[in-house]
Amino acid sequence: MPREKPFCLLAMSAGWRVLLLWVCVCLWFPAQPQGALVISRRDARKQEAKENVDTRSIKKRSTKSADLVEVYSVRVVCTVTSRFAHTVMTSKALNKANISQEIFFEMELPKTAFIANFSMEIDGQEYVGEVKEKEKAKKQYEKAVSSGQTAGLVKASGRKMEMFSVSVNIAAESNVTFILTYEELLQRKLGQYEILIRVKPKQPVQEFQIVADIYEPQGIAFVNAFGTFLNNELLPLVEKTVTDTKAHISFSPTLEQQRKCAGCEGTMIDGDFIIKYDVKREESMGEVQIVNGYFVHFFAPPDLPRVPKNVVFVIDKSGSMHGKKILQTREAMAAILKDLHEQDHFALIPFNDRIVTWKDSLTKAIKENVSEAVAYVKELKNAGGTNINDAILKAVTMLKKDREDKKLPERSVDMIILLTDGMPNNGVSDLPTIQKNVRSAIGGKMSMFCLGFGNDVDYSFLDVICKQNKGLARKIYEASDASVQLQGFYEEVSSPLLLEVHLRYLNNTVDFLTKSHYSHLFNGSEIVVAGQLSSNDKDNFQVEVFAHGPDEDFRVQGKVRVANWDVIYPQQEYIFGVFTERLWAYLTIQQLLENSDIGTLQEKNKTAAKALDMSLRYSFVTPLTSMVVIKPETGQDRSGSTFIADKLTEDQRQEQERRADSSAHAAHSQSDVDGDPHFLIELPDREAALCFNINDKPGTIFNLVRDPKSGFVVNGQIIGKKEVVPDGNIKTYFGRFGITHQKLGVRLEVSTRDISVFNNGKQVKLLWSDTASLKETNMDLKLAKNCSLTVTLRHSVKFMVIRHTKVWKRRHDQQDYLGFYTLDSHHLSASVHGLLGQFYHGVEFELIDLLEVQGKLDATMYVKGQTLHVTRHRQKDFSRDVKNGENIFCWFVNNNGTGLMDGEASDYIVSDLFKTV
Repeated sequence: MPREKPFCLLAMSAGWRVLLLWVCVCLWFPAQPQGALVISRRDARKQEAKENVDTRSIKKRSTKSADLVEVYSVRVVCTVTSRFAHTVMTSKALNKANISQEIFFEMELPKTAFIANFSMEIDGQEYVGEVKEKEKAKKQYEKAVSSGQTAGLVKASGRKMEMFSVSVNIAAESNVTFILTYEELLQRKLGQYEILIRVKPKQPVQEFQIVADIYEPQGIAFVNAFGTFLNNELLPLVEKTVTDTKAHISFSPTLEQQRKCAGCEGTMIDGDFIIKYDVKREESMGEVQIVNGYFVHFFAPPDLPRVPKNVVFVIDKSGSMHGKKILQTREAMAAILKDLHEQDHFALIPFNDRIVTWKDSLTKAIKENVSEAVAYVKELKNAGGTNINDAILKAVTMLKKDREDKKLPERSVDMIILLTDGMPNNGVSDLPTIQKNVRSAIGGKMSMFCLGFGNDVDYSFLDVICKQNKGLARKIYEASDASVQLQGFYEEVSSPLLLEVHLRYLNNTVDFLTKSHYSHLFNGSEIVVAGQLSSNDKDNFQVEVFAHGPDEDFRVQGKVRVANWDVIYPQQEYIFGVFTERLWAYLTIQQLLENSDIGTLQEKNKTAAKALDMSLRYSFVTPLTSMVVIKPETGQDRSGSTFIADKLTEDQRQEQERRADSSAHAAHSQSDVDGDPHFLIELPDREAALCFNINDKPGTIFNLVRDPKSGFVVNGQIIGKKEVVPDGNIKTYFGRFGITHQKLGVRLEVSTRDISVFNNGKQVKLLWSDTASLKETNMDLKLAKNCSLTVTLRHSVKFMVIRHTKVWKRRHDQQDYLGFYTLDSHHLSASVHGLLGQFYHGVEFELIDLLEVQGKLDATMYVKGQTLHVTRHRQKDFSRDVKNGENIFCWFVNNNGTGLMDGEASDYIVSDLFKTV
């Protein structure tokens, strides 16, 4: 492609937008988003928090401070031993300054994991964490805060992660090493295990390494490794070695390979590194591992037929399910109904303050019935209150009656799936009473699954009601992929293989057994039981498994083959150490915590006490414990510190998410258009932007931004390339912009030749060869010669128009064209729209199935209820560097952005450059 050379004599800064960024983060100096090692100097922060601080001086000081602290090592080492993952994250930094500086450490870990250790090493002195009862740790925390010391924080980070952060004051020319260790039992879902490692170093690191070793004596069926941040250059650096029982995965880019571009300070390492794998399954009794007097039994026999299910979908259609919620529910339900097997029976109960049934009894899932049901759910409309109690009881009654009337297969499972987004406010509204009513009605004869949509629902209420009735609850996040989340949950529970599964260990050979009776075994899942051996007789370890299948009872009994670790892994010996004991402890604590909110007050207290005792004994940070690290005052360093690592409860996570939702409007995307014409949407906290092109004939005018409340409108007219290529493809660009703000009385017409400004009856005409600055009551305008026009409209919007000249030296040809960049849009209303405007308040999307194809990274994107095929591209963003631009990774949406934008590109065509409607 011919190199673009814009004629530009002055590189304008991003002005107000840069100032806004630095003022926001001056208390965490220099600026670093979450998940990074962040460096701060305590004595500089007070000065830099002053109002009206000069942007250039901030940038100068922050760069100097950052240069004085070197983060030179980030290592993540994960060892998986029979599904039990032990992960160690290590970061090292050096304070090169001649004064002390404060270093912030932030790491993200899966919310299902328990922190097992946190330690710091400062100039050879190690400070190791100690797990204490949460109430005792809280007193130390409060004492530390009151004395001005720093303390650690744990907060929710997305759907699957939690963030742990601490800060410590480091003396001049000193080193610090942070080590965080966490452990978790990997859960098998949809036929695979997942290891999720989130890395956000935010700067290139001299030594960066991710290493994972997987040991599975049962045999490894497959291993896949990928990263959300991996591009075509980084993908080949993922090394994978797989033998029958071991897999080794590593990723170690050099300092230069990490950079976004040669000489850039930014790093491409920003996102999730994911490993998925499964094991071979041949034994019907499952796999047993025995090490150091503890055993673990994994049960998921292959090739089992599915059990028919009778499922009643109880669907909230109250007033709060408005907008996207009801649309996504319709979409998800249509897909779920189509996925039913012909042997299944189903019913639909949409409810608000009234309980409605699609049919009076369950219906067999034959094609005709499913089609009729799909048409029915597509017409669901939201209105009214929320009567959860009567809706669930109606579902129970339907299942019971059809059982009594022998309309359902004898060997089948009865299920209720409830979807709701709010609290009951009609009929019975007392939560414990609803739980009691449902438990009494079900009587242990059916399973209940709950989906809590958004943050207004009381998730703990749903969680308890499902646990009491042989089911589970799942939170559905309000996002563009909500329908995918709903379908994903259903897929997990849609294919029961065995019912009422009992696992027994004969001859009194085990003690302290974890849960050994399960209501279901679903396809793609796994049952795990662990315990302590009363004798170490591996050769006579006998297992019996009994369950109900679709046609007959499932029963297996006998001695199980126990893997000899010394033979399978002769080199490793006891890197495995006491993994079976810690796996048993992890599983025991998890199950105790799950049951700690069920039963009488006395039963709850007894269960919580057991979980606390186990957490302390095995040094796990759970919702009942905290880890305390104390750095005393030493020598010249008088800044002693106390650090606290906590574990969030689900209620605490939900409360944090509610607070985040309430302030979400503060984070806005940047939407730009430039080139021929390339649309670029950069989103906060996403590694890659979104992009698409629009092609149309020259002269076409598109609406880019339209805010009906303020009357701010931007329209752009396409121009064609001077020389038409013989193949018939016409290169097009934006050549004119019409910009109007009705309330402020401002109108601008910007072409590649000149700029006309109309402001409250006054008119000014400027040439691109001018350098100009206009300051009015409602408008601030700056023109950089042959380069850029930056306009701030008071309490409304800030944007930049850039004039480019593209040169083809061989053809002795050039093309002038314009780019439009939105620098600040947060004052615009929620109803702002247009090709760019619709993205000002962000867009939710999810990427899956990342795959390298012919040197390009492809993925599947779920956005606005659509499934799109996207490819990773690079686009130029000139908003920060007007002369050279900055390469931005983006996920490219084909077909003129169809599926990403609302409607189609042709819907945004207008008849006039200043058309306002």
